[in-house]
Amino acid sequence: MSGVAAGMQPEEKALIQRCQKGERDAFDSLFRQYEKRVYNMAFRLCNNYDEAGDVTVDVFLRIFRAIGRFEFKSSFSTWVFRIVTNVYLDRRKRASNRSSLSLEEYIALEETSVTRQLESADPSPAQIAEQNERTDALQHAIAQLPDYQRAMVVLYHTEGLSYEEIAEVLTLPIGTVKSRLNRARLLLRQILQNQQELF
Repeated sequence: MSGVAAGMQPEEKALIQRCQKGERDAFDSLFRQYEKRVYNMAFRLCNNYDEAGDVTVDVFLRIFRAIGRFEFKSSFSTWVFRIVTNVYLDRRKRASNRSSLSLEEYIALEETSVTRQLESADPSPAQIAEQNERTDALQHAIAQLPDYQRAMVVLYHTEGLSYEEIAEVLTLPIGTVKSRLNRARLLLRQILQNQQELF
């Protein structure tokens, strides 16, 4: 996948190389660049604020320990997504005997407080509530998917990774990624069927 790595910005490559030499300030910069993306992906997988925070901490510990072995054969973001996915799946395996997902916890991605002015083009409170309800229903449906399917849906639809990049992240053949992602979409459709009025 050297073609993917070829797209890496020279500044990012230099920053990673500095991290590999043990420069702490370089790792701090890398952390700041990726912290929000890692947390957001972790939350979309976990559907829980605290667990997403724990996953984020674990991810950066793994990155810190393993960055010396990063060989620039793939993009750094793909490598990071692989670590996020692996940390999440490892935690799910350890916690498989207890359900820690709360249907009450949800991160509102839309702005819920809107300053209104006359003739505003902003969405109405009813539209915002409907969008929040739709996003909430979708997040809860994704949370019901099996772990691997959930990871694939988040990587493809939220993070925007290609089939090839997902195959690399999950170390699966591309055909397997496509078929499993299709099954995940079908299952999502079944879960959401009783809420057709939202979609």
